[in-house]
Amino acid sequence: MIGNTLLHLAILCVLSPLLLGVIGKTKALFGGRNGAPFLQPYFDLWKLLRKGMVISETTTWVFLAGPVVALAVPLLAAMLLPFGALPAPVSFDGDMILFVYLFGLARFFTASAALDTGSSFEGMGAAREVTFSCLAEPTVLFGLIVLARLAGGLSLQEMLSPELLESWQNAAPSLGLTLVSLFVVLLVENSRIPFDDPNTHLELTMIHEVMVLDHSGPAFGLILYGAAMKLFVLGALVVRIALPFTFNNLLLDLLVFVAGMLGLAVLIGVVESIMARLKLVRVPQVLVGTTLISAFAMVLLLR
Repeated sequence: MIGNTLLHLAILCVLSPLLLGVIGKTKALFGGRNGAPFLQPYFDLWKLLRKGMVISETTTWVFLAGPVVALAVPLLAAMLLPFGALPAPVSFDGDMILFVYLFGLARFFTASAALDTGSSFEGMGAAREVTFSCLAEPTVLFGLIVLARLAGGLSLQEMLSPELLESWQNAAPSLGLTLVSLFVVLLVENSRIPFDDPNTHLELTMIHEVMVLDHSGPAFGLILYGAAMKLFVLGALVVRIALPFTFNNLLLDLLVFVAGMLGLAVLIGVVESIMARLKLVRVPQVLVGTTLISAFAMVLLLR
């Protein structure tokens, strides 16, 4: 049990920044550039952790609680989710609800930290973040209901068990629609193009980045590290649905999972390279559409 937990944490902590490096490298190749090395996110995090912090006198403890919770939540959520064929260290009936609302807790503290600065600019970003997240949560819940129905249980471990491969043979349309919907949510929740751009600093289009403009040094490093972990955890959910293979060999299962995660990072990089960012008013429309798609997947399964 302890070894399984340590393995989960090691995979999460070590490989999370690598996904950002793969995404950046993919986008650079599409742009005809060499781009930064794959390990650049590790260098950036190390640089931020060694810097000092500048904290406004108007802030309270909430301002520093935001980065801590943003890092702690993916660590806790990873304990509930199997990484490929590797079982989840913690599993119980109904843990899928806890999984969803752990990220809601992180969002609450991040938005509260932005409001704690007293900046109307950061408050605008917090309002946008919360609004889009409220529209994305129904998609996730409908998708999890589909998985729960197929598995006959309310635990993520049961929902993402090896039996999921048989479900693809019997309910491929529902699982396909669920997979597409969750991939869209993955892009939204991690502020990726076409919904947001983590590299932009245009006032009218910033969403997530505007909430963390006042963070610096180690606090900003914790936010970036937590964001990388969040991408990894949500990506692990998508990869397991897409690749529900089990070979009963720890090393082989681990290689399949890591290869799937790297492939997902390449896919995100391709999407960001071939698509332009959506107009801000179009984002809610797309999220409502994904909710309808995931609801239709549930209807197909229950009919």
